[in-house]
Amino acid sequence: MKSLFKRYTPLQAAIHLYAWSALAWIVVELLTGSFSINPIQELEQRTGRHALTLLAMTLLCSPLNLLVKLPELLKRRRALGLYALLYATIHVLIFVNLDYGLAWSLIARTILDKPYILVGAATFILLIPLGVTSFDIWKVRLGNNWKRLHRTLYIIAPLAVLHFAWSKKGDIFALSGDIVRPLIYGLIIGIFLILRIPPVKRLIASARNGSLSLRFKRNPAPKADAT
Repeated sequence: MKSLFKRYTPLQAAIHLYAWSALAWIVVELLTGSFSINPIQELEQRTGRHALTLLAMTLLCSPLNLLVKLPELLKRRRALGLYALLYATIHVLIFVNLDYGLAWSLIARTILDKPYILVGAATFILLIPLGVTSFDIWKVRLGNNWKRLHRTLYIIAPLAVLHFAWSKKGDIFALSGDIVRPLIYGLIIGIFLILRIPPVKRLIASARNGSLSLRFKRNPAPKADAT
């Protein structure tokens, strides 16, 4: 047990527990017979929402580190991103296998007929290279192109929100129908993206450094007694 605590930090353990919580809860509900009367749709929605949440948490790491100076957050982005890809993959597999029975012609027609599925497919395809190249060896191989590639997350996250919003029974552009959750996700991810804009980052950094210097001025270190 002690070796387990040495291996995983509290933040690392919390991320793993939260990431697996969605699947664990689904299994519990399936075993207890308390699942939805439309299990396939419920599975699609839950795995999709969890993937989007993990994607938003990935975007949060850098701004949060800037605010609270917790470098470990930057180390946990990979795990959050890979978990987001895992749930996105499960989401897609449920759609193509359980929902459409691997009927590829019907799937292709549905993707072309329904814009939100087309957006979702594009989001998933764009997410795959980020997961594949998330390991250190690819940082070395790709060099500066690695950062350019992983900045596509700034496009992928809004696309994921658009896919979620379009899939709901409502009109997010007219602010009508079942749009509360998509709006919340959109606002959160929008804020996280704004915090990454260089002038905003500099403003936050200067404000934080200013508050720290002011705190030190108010609480000067005690002078040593003369001997």
